[in-house]
Amino acid sequence: MTEPTEVQVRPGVEGDLDALTDLYNHYVRETPITFDTSVFTAEERRPWLLSHLQDERHPLLVAQEAKSGQSGSYGKTGRLLGYATAGPFRQKPAYETSVEVTVYCTPVIGVGRGIGTLLYEALFDALADQDLHRAYAGIAQPNDASARLHTRFGFRHVGTYREVGRKFGRYWDVAWYEKRLGRQAQA
Repeated sequence: MTEPTEVQVRPGVEGDLDALTDLYNHYVRETPITFDTSVFTAEERRPWLLSHLQDERHPLLVAQEAKSGQSGSYGKTGRLLGYATAGPFRQKPAYETSVEVTVYCTPVIGVGRGIGTLLYEALFDALADQDLHRAYAGIAQPNDASARLHTRFGFRHVGTYREVGRKFGRYWDVAWYEKRLGRQAQA
């Protein structure tokens, strides 16, 4: 019998680097969800992690599991179940009020448990009071679960880039979704 677990969503920390790298590398190796084609070492992912830790505007949130009854200090005791980030949409200054968001859940233990929903709830709450206007998400196709998640959060499909990425010997489409941000978008 498995013990009950609870999930905490918290800001990412440097100590999460190995688990975050392992999680992302699964998607690099096994899926077309990311268009990276080579796995990363933790040191190669460190600049990505630090960029989120040093920029309140582009947060990294993680979901972590702990057995019921454990202390509120999760530290290294709970398994990483997923993460969500907001990052720059494009590098030019006029895009500064737009972000690209993404969420990754740990296969088997994090998928289908509402982890993506918990992470996005926390992420959009963190973004709500910032001077941001739009969030964008690119979803490699097919990915019905991700499309449903984004639709639940008020994203709408705005277009599809056809055969824009090549991975595993074939071409993949990417559907683009957008959502209005800010407190007025929640009203």
